[in-house]
Formats: sequence, C-alpha cells, structure tokens
Amino acid sequence: MINAEQFLELFRTVNKYDIENGLKFEVHAPGSITYRMTIQEKHLSSPQTAHGAALSGFMDCVLGLSSLSEAITKDDLTSTVEFKINFIRPAKLGDELIGNGKVIHRGKSLIISSGEVKNQKGDLIAVGQGTFNTYPASKKDFLNELK
Repeated sequence: MINAEQFLELFRTVNKYDIENGLKFEVHAPGSITYRMTIQEKHLSSPQTAHGAALSGFMDCVLGLSSLSEAITKDDLTSTVEFKINFIRPAKLGDELIGNGKVIHRGKSLIISSGEVKNQKGDLIAVGQGTFNTYPASKKDFLNELK
C-alpha cells in the first residue's frame, strides 16, 4: 500500500501542469482539499480577463485532487471521466483563485466531487462537479519505489 503523504509529496514534483501554472494545494483530509492559483498573463483571453480554459483546467485540478486524496487511502489513483463547470464571473489578471473541492460520493469504481472557485475577495468565480474513475495504484510503475 502507498503511503498517502509520500504520494502527495511525489505528486507535487511530477505534476507538470501544477508546476507550469504555479498551482499550490493542501489536503485537509481525504476528500477535502484547497488549491490556489494566481491569474498570470499566460492565462488571459483578453487584456485583463482569464480564458475559460485556464479556469476549466484549475477546476479539473480542484475536483481531481479531492477525488485522488480520497482514492489514495485505498491504494487507488483516479482519472477524470467528466466534469461540468459553471462560470459565475470573470477572473482577472492578478486574481488569486482559491478552489475548494470535496468528495460527495464514493462508489466501487467512481468518485464524484464538487468544487467552487473564489477570488481573494471571496467573490464566487465558478462551481463544478466531476466524476472520476478509480484504478489500482499498482498500474503506475513509477510508484513502486514508494512501497
């Protein structure tokens, strides 16, 4: 069985999407997480407004990590099956986004998570819900060194 804390530390170093986009996370408990991201120029679709793809990618991280943090407790990993996002208001250049995700259901092979993204002022930017497939961590060869 994989140690969840060791796995999350490894996840911080191998997740190139997080690294490239300056994302940081904390796991409060299995299935409950917070992600942070600051909107940079590379995230913009117009001079001051973030592209929906930047917000969608961030939401996938929020929903996905909440699911993954739950799944890893049973020696499983996750992959996104689908997710839905509702954009409430635009994110602007320099905004710090705070995404909170939580697992709302775990079945035999699927986990459903919900998430919300706010800016540093507490304004709601987006909400989402996603479904994630679980599969044995043993399918990832690079994880064998953690056992």
